[in-house]
Order: sequence, then structure tokens, then C-alpha cells
Amino acid sequence: MSLAEKILQGDIRAAARLMRHVDDGMPGAVEELKRLYPYTGKAYIVGVTGPPGAGKSTLTDKLIEAFRSKNLKVGVVAVDPTSPFSGGAILGDRIRMNRHATDPGVFIRSLGTRGHLGGLSNSANDVVHILDAMGMDVVIVETVGVGQDEVEIVRTAHTTLVVMVPGLGDDIQAIKAGILEIGDIFVVNKADRPDADRTARDLSIMVDMKERSADEWCPPVVMTVAQKSDGLDALVEQVEAHRTYLQAEERLQRHEEEKSRQRFSELLKERLFAQVFSRIDAEDRVKDIVQAVARRNIDPYTAVEEILKSHLR
Repeated sequence: MSLAEKILQGDIRAAARLMRHVDDGMPGAVEELKRLYPYTGKAYIVGVTGPPGAGKSTLTDKLIEAFRSKNLKVGVVAVDPTSPFSGGAILGDRIRMNRHATDPGVFIRSLGTRGHLGGLSNSANDVVHILDAMGMDVVIVETVGVGQDEVEIVRTAHTTLVVMVPGLGDDIQAIKAGILEIGDIFVVNKADRPDADRTARDLSIMVDMKERSADEWCPPVVMTVAQKSDGLDALVEQVEAHRTYLQAEERLQRHEEEKSRQRFSELLKERLFAQVFSRIDAEDRVKDIVQAVARRNIDPYTAVEEILKSHLR
């Protein structure tokens, strides 16, 4: 029996094994993903992003609790930074959300970025699909929290929560990062700190400054103290409100089509590069091309065009 068949029958260990194979790029993992894909598309995906220290993991932990209280199965993909020197990562699922470890309705998987930019990892989308096929009602994706570049979450999640915290120059950070464009809901966490009201007010003003059509979603600003579960009910209500908004007038379908377009483009680029590069590498031509470009015997644009002409007929 294949791993995919076992997963569809509820085998948790098979799911964990396939996630590991996907993350390690093991042979055969893609074939298992192909078998699972027809069973995906049912889970609602919530992204949690924001700067380090904003309390994303604590908020994710409380969101798990809130969704479980509604008898919903919850999957979590937590992305951690990988060291550029050692290649290792502190995968913190057991540390951060240990109290959910024995709950059969919760599955948590940590992933290292492995040098991938954008706040996610290469395998994050595939792991989301596995959790979806497992029958999770909600999948929470917590990004690495590096700051200004982590906008890739908007291509994965249906609803993106941008978590801010008072006292970190959030108003300036928000403008620099461009996160006003990716947030469906802004969360001012640790709202028992001084200046929380000012941070929420500044965010509301910046959200209101953006021009919108009459039927366009206007991101709300929600204040929470995740450690005490304060504001969690209001936050979950806003997540459900955004889901209702997307489900109207086929917005969710258009969202899925845009995600599929992005995923198709990424895979096509990956496969084309791997296919072409493996050929010229096998022909032992890479070193000659690199030296010719470095010595200005040929420009890199022409070198690429000639390779494509000779290998993509």
C-alpha cells in the first residue's frame, strides 16, 4: 500500500513519513503527492506572519485551542530559520505547542527554511496539501518571522494575519515591509503593553489610507494578549468573517486559481532549470560557459539564449 493510500485511511505515521520525504526531496515523494492532490482543496488555510518577537507562536497555540473548541481538526506548519553556516534549524513544534501533542485532532509539523526566501520553505505548500488530504479543517502556516521579505505567505493562505507588537517602531516597519498589502487582518499582540492603543490607531489610519472599491475587504485591526487568550474570540470571528467574504461572489475560486497559477509557474521554472542544467552539467559545459562569461568572451544573456535554443527544441 502506498503512503498516500495509508494517509487517506488516517495513518498519521505515514503522513509524517511523507512530509519528511517531501522536505528531503526523496525519490517517489512527488508521485505520492500526485495521488493525494485530488483529495485536497477542502482545508481553510490561515497564515500567521510578522516580525520576530511579536508572539506568533503563542498566538498560533491559542488559535489551535480556539479552533479545537469548535470541534475543527487543525494542522500546523511552523517554519523556522535555517542557519546559513551549519544548515541546521531549531524545529520548535514540540517546544512551542507541546500541550497539543496528545490531541488526535491536531498535527504539527516544523520545517526549516533551508535558504528559501519569502518566509516559507520549499516544501511548505506540499506539507499543507498533505495536511489537507489528511482531513484537517484548518491549516495554520506560521512563517519564519524574518520581516520585510516574508510576503510569500499570501500565495499560500486564504486569510493572512499580520502580527505586530507595540514598541518596535511598528508603524515605520509596516510601511517598509509593504505588509499593508498582504494583511487580511492586523493583530496588535501583547496589547497590555504601553503604546498598544497608539500602534492599533496608527495601523488603522494606514489601512484607511489605501483606496478600495466599495466591495473590497477592509482589513480590521484586532488587539490581543495571546498569553492570556484575551481578544482571541474577536480574532477568530474576524477570520470567519474574511472566509465568508471570500466565499461570496466566487472570490475563493479566483483566489485558488491565482494560487494554482503561482504554483504552476514555480514548478515549471524549477523543472526547466533542473532539466537544462543537468544536461549541460553532464556535457561538462558549465565550467566553459562560466569562464567565457567571466572573460567577456560572451555575455550571460547570449549564453543563456544559446543553451535554451540547443536544449528546448
